[in-house]
Amino acid sequence: MFTTILVILVVLIAAVLVYAATRPDSFVVTRSANIKATPEAIFPMINDFRHWSAWSPYEKLDPEMRRTLSGAETGKGAAYAWDGNSKAGTGRMEITDATAPSRVSLKLDFEKPFRANNTVDFTLTPAGGDTAVTWAMRGSRPFIAKLMGLVMNFDRLIGKDFEAGLANLKSATEK
Repeated sequence: MFTTILVILVVLIAAVLVYAATRPDSFVVTRSANIKATPEAIFPMINDFRHWSAWSPYEKLDPEMRRTLSGAETGKGAAYAWDGNSKAGTGRMEITDATAPSRVSLKLDFEKPFRANNTVDFTLTPAGGDTAVTWAMRGSRPFIAKLMGLVMNFDRLIGKDFEAGLANLKSATEK
């Protein structure tokens, strides 16, 4: 009886591991919002890390977070590093490309609470009197992330932060 239960348990664990291994090797999280402001009014809020405290939901995770700006003041080469509590973690982002007033691309590297290297794109598209702002993050999914993805919905977890950030950006630029 014990042997049968052990064999069934091993087969179930193996099935879960095999299923996790078949999950996609990469991920994309995308959220969009329409903002009643021109791309020219919104672009500086994204292209300059000094303005992120006005809208980024991640800025509020740790009031004691240590922030370091380096490189260019704005645009390509501008960098922002942070070291915070267990919620904020530790990492660095750098603007890799900026095309005013339509796109800002970032390299986003997390060190804690887990290592990850992602790319982020903000796209601003005129839409009548509004601007459609899209926030997208792409990255690879190592096996452990695939396994965790079986019980956690990363799109929902990260997406709610993007939605909050876009709502904050809307409030900050529609004044």
